[in-house]
Amino acid sequence: MSKSRKEKLSYWEVTSIGIGGMVGGGIFAVLGLSVQLTSGGAPVAFLIAGIVALVTSYSYARLSVTYPSQGGTVAFLDRAFGPGVLTGSINILLWISYIVMLSLYAYAFGSYGASFFPPGSQLFWKHILITASVVAITALNLLNTRLIGEAEDWIVLLKVVILLLFIAVGVWGIDSTRLEPSAWSSPLDLIAGGMIIFLAYEGFELIANTAQDVQDPAKILPRAFFSSVGFVIVLYVLVATVTVGTLPVEKIVHAKDYALAEAARPSLGHTGFILIAFAAMLSTASAINATVYGAARLSYVIAKDGELPAILERKAWGKPIEGLLITTGATVLLANLVDLSSISTMGSAGFLLIFAAVNAANVALADDTQSRRWISLVGAGLCLGALGSLIWQTAVNSPGQLWFLLVMVAAAFSIEATFRLFTGRKMNLSKAR
Repeated sequence: MSKSRKEKLSYWEVTSIGIGGMVGGGIFAVLGLSVQLTSGGAPVAFLIAGIVALVTSYSYARLSVTYPSQGGTVAFLDRAFGPGVLTGSINILLWISYIVMLSLYAYAFGSYGASFFPPGSQLFWKHILITASVVAITALNLLNTRLIGEAEDWIVLLKVVILLLFIAVGVWGIDSTRLEPSAWSSPLDLIAGGMIIFLAYEGFELIANTAQDVQDPAKILPRAFFSSVGFVIVLYVLVATVTVGTLPVEKIVHAKDYALAEAARPSLGHTGFILIAFAAMLSTASAINATVYGAARLSYVIAKDGELPAILERKAWGKPIEGLLITTGATVLLANLVDLSSISTMGSAGFLLIFAAVNAANVALADDTQSRRWISLVGAGLCLGALGSLIWQTAVNSPGQLWFLLVMVAAAFSIEATFRLFTGRKMNLSKAR
């Protein structure tokens, strides 16, 4: 049942969903990795990744206005390309990419939490906290989804305020020589470095899932997409600038897993370290909460379309419990067994491929969505070019990680193809979810 106009989401509420989705933990997790790859050019890397996200948000805005649904990305791809193995594989890849994002958040939660313990025991506590964060928040989702959800707006505001405080205080201690082009990595490394941390921007696509509940979709949705991505680009670039400008690259890389907290020391001392570490744990916990149920619900939507087994359509206590438990189990394994760089590479590659498909979907539906087809073509090209640079960087510097990318894509295709082969189940194309 649709909400009355009084209850529908306003521009600020929708925009906060986009900002909260992006600043959900990614910046806390991947900042150190970005500096390791790009040195003093980290702010440029975040800017490059942000431009790809901004162009892609045009396709999401037009598709969301024309086809408002809770299905979001899944609905757009089904609408443009129809039911089939390829569409189903991309939808399953989206689910896998959400699991990778959850793993990143859990890894970051564990890393920042472990930083409070003595160095000799940090590895042990990191794995304990990784597992505990996912299991505990899954239990909360099963018992009472609203328990954390009601505080989500305040958590988003708090983490943005803390990051702005970090910027405001740290900007006075910047050493500009650390940001000069001579301190940057090569141009190709800058682009590839920006793409490996691209998943820090992926959360803007959550706005698409709110389309049915927005007051004036044609007016509010485009503004919300563009302003949320634009704000986060500026925020990320400033955070990266302060981090690189106030702390030597070697120290950032040494504290890669909790780099943002370490970067607060020069200006805010140990209190700053504790403040940022606390904000990181709160932020990543809220991101796990938002994503774990979203990923489980995504598996439910995909199953409803006939692209996953029907068991995932079943609900218990009003929740898609099988999808929730599978998502949780896979997240715990991935976050404990795979390193940060591999997780980030997998997640960024998955979302770049998915966003390329969404841009292509808007190209195919441009007449219906009243879009400028060339913008979405540019978006698809940027996503594929970015994916190519990421694969190149991985092949040159960490060739073993290519197996993770191959396994992730192959798993999505194999699950869909095997399911269709053995069940013969016909897929349903729903016009409105």
